[in-house]
Amino acid sequence: MTELLTLDPAVGYVDEVLDPTLDLFEEIERLKREKNAVLLAHYYQEPDIQDIADYIGDSLGLSRRAAETDADLIVFAGVHFMAETAKILNPSKKVLLPDLNAGCSLADSCPADDFAAFKARHPGHIVISYINCTAATKALSDIICTSSNAEHIIRQIPEDQPIIFAPDRNLGRFLMKQTGRDMALWDGVCIVHETFSERKLIGLKVRFPDAPVLAHPECEEAVLRHADFIGSTSMIRRFASEDAHDTFIVATEEGILHQMQKDNPEKTFIPAPPESGCSCNQCPHMRLNTLEKLYLCLRHEQPEITMDETLRVQALRPIERMLEMSAAIR
Repeated sequence: MTELLTLDPAVGYVDEVLDPTLDLFEEIERLKREKNAVLLAHYYQEPDIQDIADYIGDSLGLSRRAAETDADLIVFAGVHFMAETAKILNPSKKVLLPDLNAGCSLADSCPADDFAAFKARHPGHIVISYINCTAATKALSDIICTSSNAEHIIRQIPEDQPIIFAPDRNLGRFLMKQTGRDMALWDGVCIVHETFSERKLIGLKVRFPDAPVLAHPECEEAVLRHADFIGSTSMIRRFASEDAHDTFIVATEEGILHQMQKDNPEKTFIPAPPESGCSCNQCPHMRLNTLEKLYLCLRHEQPEITMDETLRVQALRPIERMLEMSAAIR
C-alpha cells in the first residue's frame, strides 16, 4: 500500500520520515542525473549544500548560470527572489526552491504597491533596482543590478538622467559616493548586514591590526568606513585569494567563509560580529534550506516557483538590460 503524504506548499512532503542511513549526498547526485537537474547555490547557503551544488556564486553569477543552463530542472538553493529570477529567465523549465518560506528581508522591505507610489513621486527618473527584490518590483524597474555590477551600470547612465535606486539604502549610499551621482533612495535594508557592530569591529581590528577588513556594500556606513575592501561576495572571495595577507576580517553573511577557506586553507578568516550575541551574521532565510529539504525537493519536484506570464515578461526586460550592460564584467 502506498503511503499517503501531505504536501505543504512551503516545505514539501512534511509527513515523510527519511531513513537515517540514507546517504543524502549520493541520493541528490543520483536524482540530479536522472532528472537532468542543475543545482544552483548562493554563497550564503550551509556548507553541505555548497559542497553538492553544481554552481556556487553571487546574484550576478547565478543569474547568468540560470540564463545559460540546458538543464530540464533548476533547483535553486537560495531565497525566493533568486528562484523567481531563474523562472523569469526560464519560463519553460521547472524551477524549485527547497523551502518557499526562504524569503528576503530586503525584498520584503519594498512592496510593489508602495514602490509604485514612490516611483510616481519621482517622474522622469530611471529606476535601477537591486536584484534583491520581488518580481513585481522588478517589473516596475528599468534596469536590475547586483552588487557586482551596480557601479558599472550606473556609470553608463547619462549624467543628466535622474535615478531612483531601490531597495537597499546602504548599497545606494555607497554607490552615490563611488559614482558622485545623486539618487533617490528607497529606504530598505538587509537584516544581516545592518547588524554588524562597529564597536566590536574596532575591537577586532585592535586584536588583528594587520588583518584587512572585507565588507559587503549592504553594510551600514559606520562599518564600511573601517573596510579595506568593499565588494560583492564574489569580489570578496577573489580579493582574499589574491591578497598577500594571511588573516582577514569579513563583514558579510558568514556562509561565504566556507568557500574562502576552501580556496585558501592556509589563511584565517574571522567573521565580523553582530552587536548582540546572537548568530545574526547568518541569514535566517537562507538557512531555511537544508540538505534534507533539498533531497525531498528533488525527489518530489516540489515546491515549484510559478508566475503569471504578464508579470514574468515585464520583469524580464530589466534583467535582460542588466545582463547586456554588464557583459564585460567577469
